[in-house]
Amino acid sequence: MPVDAAQLWTLNHGLLTVVLDACSAELAELGLEAKEFFVLAEVAASPYPAELAAKLVIPKASVTAYVRNLVAKEFMRREIDDADLRRHRLLLTDAGEAARDGAFAALAKAFDRRLAQVTPHDRAELQRILLALLDPPGGVRAS
Repeated sequence: MPVDAAQLWTLNHGLLTVVLDACSAELAELGLEAKEFFVLAEVAASPYPAELAAKLVIPKASVTAYVRNLVAKEFMRREIDDADLRRHRLLLTDAGEAARDGAFAALAKAFDRRLAQVTPHDRAELQRILLALLDPPGGVRAS
């Protein structure tokens, strides 16, 4: 019986949603909403708001709102980019790094509870498959 790609995508999305829901209380204790966590997690690799929006596949207006909230919470700060004085670079504060790291730990704990249902061999196989799926044709991964 062939495997339906749309069903696999839906199952994967459902798993991600369940894991996020399972740690939502811990994220709230850290002062984060789930989408704010994704911004914190990505800002080091994509320090400009437009880059964040593209990387996270969310509207620029939403990124602006999340950044505004994270700056108000003192998890992030804006600074003028020396290379282009018209642009603002986003940087995590120490509190932002701590919140991001705490959120990663909460997500890892919630996901590990799910992974406990599969064998170590299957975990390794899942990792191999996910890495293969993230590797685009031609082997050059975008960042």
